Amino acid sequence: MMIEMDSLVKSYGDLTALEIQHLEIPSGESFGLVGNNGAGKTTLFSLVLDLIAPTAGSIRSRGSEVFRSEHWKAYTGAYLDEKFLIEFLTPSEYFDFVGGLYRVDWNRENEFSDRFGVFLGDELLESTKLIRELSKGNQKKVGIAAALLAHPAVVVLDEPFPHLDPTSVMRLKRILSALRADPGVTMLISSHDLTHVTEVCDRVAILDKGHIVRDLRTDETTLRELQEYFAVEPD
Repeated sequence: MMIEMDSLVKSYGDLTALEIQHLEIPSGESFGLVGNNGAGKTTLFSLVLDLIAPTAGSIRSRGSEVFRSEHWKAYTGAYLDEKFLIEFLTPSEYFDFVGGLYRVDWNRENEFSDRFGVFLGDELLESTKLIRELSKGNQKKVGIAAALLAHPAVVVLDEPFPHLDPTSVMRLKRILSALRADPGVTMLISSHDLTHVTEVCDRVAILDKGHIVRDLRTDETTLRELQEYFAVEPD
């Protein structure tokens, strides 16, 4: 099992933001997470990445608790938001920095261009602008490409589609679909876009007020089930 969670709780004072009794994400699975604002999606991903500590319970990656070990960092790539970026670097400088962290062989620079050149475009590959000077969409493209740079076994992306133009969304979906087909890659992707997440994920869970209320294998009925769930008017 790649990711396992047991009796996981994250509270802020009297407020319980997340409570998951048990969740397993097998190796090679593309796992989608959907929910309204405040449902706990970013909280869950932050716990998976040890950015915040759980109030109770555990998260294990390849059998080891993430907040008590470091080994998982070597095979995990993630982008949650622009705080992951180093704003005073150019995109190329940032890719070099991330590549150094993961000890990527930079003789593969042509491979990087082949993998992400269409998604990033010459505008970013050759940009002399600092990351802070880029648009939100271009910042997101830099962050996603950096997350995938070292061929990680685990990929965590929080809302990867907003701020991207339609062409970039389609290109990103092709990248994610290719990763989905790779049995060596496990993906965790959150999204507000129900169509996108069902297209790139094997399985989609609904998070509502910190609890997983549905856990669906993706098939021809999944999108309709998700739409029906979120279309229900409150009492």
